[in-house]
Amino acid sequence: MNPASKFLPVLLALSLAACGGGDKKSAAPAAGAGAMPPPPEVEVVTIATGNATYTRDLPGRVQAFRTAQVRARVDGVVEQRLFKEGSDVTEGTQLFRIDARNYRATAEAANADAALAYQNLDRAKRLLEIKAISQQEYDLTLAKAAQARAALVRANEDVTNAGAPAPISGHIGRSEVSEGALVSKNAATLLATVEQLDPVYVNFSQSAADLLRLRQAVATGVLKRADAADVELMLEDGSVYHKTGRIFFTDLAVDANTGSVSLRAQFPNPKRELLPGMFVRLRFPEAMAENVIRVPQRAVQSGAQGQFVMTVGPDGKVAPRPVTTSGMAGADFVIASGLKPGDQVIVNGLQKARPGTVVKPVPLATTMKMESQLSAAK
Repeated sequence: MNPASKFLPVLLALSLAACGGGDKKSAAPAAGAGAMPPPPEVEVVTIATGNATYTRDLPGRVQAFRTAQVRARVDGVVEQRLFKEGSDVTEGTQLFRIDARNYRATAEAANADAALAYQNLDRAKRLLEIKAISQQEYDLTLAKAAQARAALVRANEDVTNAGAPAPISGHIGRSEVSEGALVSKNAATLLATVEQLDPVYVNFSQSAADLLRLRQAVATGVLKRADAADVELMLEDGSVYHKTGRIFFTDLAVDANTGSVSLRAQFPNPKRELLPGMFVRLRFPEAMAENVIRVPQRAVQSGAQGQFVMTVGPDGKVAPRPVTTSGMAGADFVIASGLKPGDQVIVNGLQKARPGTVVKPVPLATTMKMESQLSAAK
C-alpha cells in the first residue's frame, strides 16, 4: 500500500471544508444586496387649527415722492452744466449757467430806473404836503415807481433763472441738454429732472369685486376686519424689502376700464433701493379668521382635478388629498376643506413621495416654520 494513500481522506476533507467556507462567504454579500433600502425621508407639518390673517399680494409700481422737471425759464445758450449727473441737489442750487449778459444789463438798467422813480416819488410826496402838486400828479408818480420796481423784480428773476435753480431737493438724473445748446422759455426746454426718493410711493390697484366680497364677509361676521398694519413689499427677485410701509390713500371711485380701485402705499427708502418705475409686489392684511387650517404654499399642488396635497398616513404610505383654499395668510394657504387636525402634510421631498410609497416623515425644519408663522402674523 502506497504510504501517501492514507493521507488522501484527510486532504479531501480539508478541501471540502475550504470549499464550504468559501460558499458561505460569498453568500453573505448576496443576501445583503437583496435587502430593502430604508424609506426616504420627507418633511411634514402636522395640521392644527389657529388664527390667521388673510393677506393679499398685488403688483405695484414705485413712484418718486416728488418729481420736478427743470425747464428753461429764459432764452439763451447753455454755457456750463453745474451739477454731477446722478447726484443729490438742494433746492435753489444753480444747475446750469445760461448766457445771462443781456439779463444782467437789463437788471442794472432796471435798478437805475427804480432808484430814479423812488427819488421822484419822495420828491412828489414832499410837494404834495405843501400842495405844490395835485393828488393826481402824485398818484401818477407812485404808479411809475411801482412799475419800475416790478421791472426790477422781473429782471432779477431772469438773472436767477439763467442759472436754472433746482425747484426741490432730491436726486437729479442725466442732463437733457449739453453746453452750446439753445434753450427757450417759450418752448419750456427740458433741462433735467429732480426726484425725491425718500420716501417713495407704490401705486397699485385692487379688484372692486374682491373688495366688495371682503366687506360682505366682514359685515356678516365670517371674517373680522384686520387692524391697520404694516405692508410688506417683495422685490422682483422674490426677496422681501427690509422696510415696511403703510397704505394711506384709497380712491373712492372704481375705474370703469379695469373695474379696480386705486391704492397707494408709502415706504421709507433711505438707501435708494427702490427706484421709480420698478415693479414690485405688495402684501397687505385684509381680514382675520379664527380656528382655520394653514399650510405652507409649496405644499399645495394643482392638477387636472384641482388643488391637492400629499399626506402621510399612519402606515407611512403617501396618499394625495384634494383640498380647497380660501386665500393666503402670508406665505401660507388657508385651507377651507380637505384637511383635519392631526393630518401630516408633506412640504419638502415631494419628488420622493409617490402615491402608495412608504416614506419616513420628519418634522419640517424649525426655521421654515418660524418664517411661515412670522410672515402670517404680519
